[in-house]
Amino acid sequence: MTRINTNVESLIARRNLNANYSAMDTALQRLSTGLRINTGKDDPAGLIASETLRSRMTAITQAIDNATRADTVVNIAEGGLQEISSLLLEIEGLIDRTANEAGLTEDEIAANQLQIDAILQSIDRLANATAFGDKKLLNGTLDFNTSGININEPTGASVSHLEKVKINAAKIPTTSGAYRQVTVNVVTGSDFAFISAAGTGTDGTGVADGTISNTLTIQVRGKHGSEILSFASGTSHAEIATAINASKDLTGVSAVVSGAGTAASPSNLIMSSTEYGSNAFVSVAILENAAAFSMPGGTDVIDYGTDGTITVNGTNATVSGLDVSVRSNSLSVDLVLDASFGSTNGGSTSFEITGGGALFSISPDVGLAGMETIGIQEVSTGQLGHSGVGYISSLGSGLTNSLASRNYTTAQRIVREAISQVASLRGRVGAFQKNTLSTTINSLSVARENVTAAESAIRDADFASETSNLTRAQILVNSSTAVLQIANTKPQNVLALLGG
Repeated sequence: MTRINTNVESLIARRNLNANYSAMDTALQRLSTGLRINTGKDDPAGLIASETLRSRMTAITQAIDNATRADTVVNIAEGGLQEISSLLLEIEGLIDRTANEAGLTEDEIAANQLQIDAILQSIDRLANATAFGDKKLLNGTLDFNTSGININEPTGASVSHLEKVKINAAKIPTTSGAYRQVTVNVVTGSDFAFISAAGTGTDGTGVADGTISNTLTIQVRGKHGSEILSFASGTSHAEIATAINASKDLTGVSAVVSGAGTAASPSNLIMSSTEYGSNAFVSVAILENAAAFSMPGGTDVIDYGTDGTITVNGTNATVSGLDVSVRSNSLSVDLVLDASFGSTNGGSTSFEITGGGALFSISPDVGLAGMETIGIQEVSTGQLGHSGVGYISSLGSGLTNSLASRNYTTAQRIVREAISQVASLRGRVGAFQKNTLSTTINSLSVARENVTAAESAIRDADFASETSNLTRAQILVNSSTAVLQIANTKPQNVLALLGG
């Protein structure tokens, strides 16, 4: 080559030198940042996939943080409920102790009442003071809001035929004005247990007159206990009913007289359970003078109530007398129907859940499917108990079921109902923590690991490979520099042709 205007070898060497410098710069950048993809030009398709995965990682991480925060909130509520449960157990102990009247002085009974009053105040204080930051947890703030009923009505009076509504969980769209309708249909009503009987006493003409023909001793048993009652010859159905009703709180059995007590309309004594459903029963056994009292089925008869068939939003509910519950992915409610509605075939009622509850977003995808809710009802003394027996607030001094009233049986049932309510709420809260929050955190942690690994495989630099590339590029840069130097000096050989 004897041309000097164009040094092709120099151009080739310079191009390769630039390429080698670029390769070395790329290797240095990847080694310094730890990333294989630093700009879009490094790998356009890989960048798109990587950014999508990084978005998913951010959402998963925040969902884990949300679930962890929810667990903290629920833990605080559980702590308050645990203390209230301990206080309720203490009240039951005081009631049981005071019922032993002969073993206590009046001063001791008064001291027990003072202690119950202090405990009731503590329960109300805990219900209002248990909070996460400024968010109250046990005063009903985290209960669901409804339309068409008043779930906080202590007497249970309601035009919707529902004495009590407890909404455990409900998924409601977050759009303005959204609600979830709950429709309750009574396909077949629940029934109470009953036994019909009649005395064999007659008037002077031999017509049954609604009395017993001889002395009579019977044992009446029901859900709550039993009582043995004795009657003199000639005792009327009405007098027997009065005696049975006097013990109905003890036995769970009440009585009424049906019929006019005439030849055309003989009277009967109807003994029935005070509650509905298969757990309720009536048992009557004649212990003395069976001929004085007539019962279909013999001298020792028992009858059980029946549970109805009830649907909630088309789903078959679990029914126990007038207590109805349904569990589904979008709705979990416990209802207490009033007796007239829950025992009548073909009844229907509905109400709306308009919002409220404790709402937690614990999914990477924000939306209704990723929301979990739990309703935490108020646990004050005015709400713990049951409309049928009363509320624990009635145990205070001067009130219906204070120790001075000597209504120990009723007081104990109220407290046990309150203990059951708090235990049920604690169980739901614990199940929410264990089966919803903990499992979600565990599954999301695994998902985050997998997504992170996938994103790393696409975006992170392989240091072993990049170190080799850097070494190779450095050698090639040195080699290209030497070659360029030679190529640049090569035209000088032309000077020899000029006689230099």
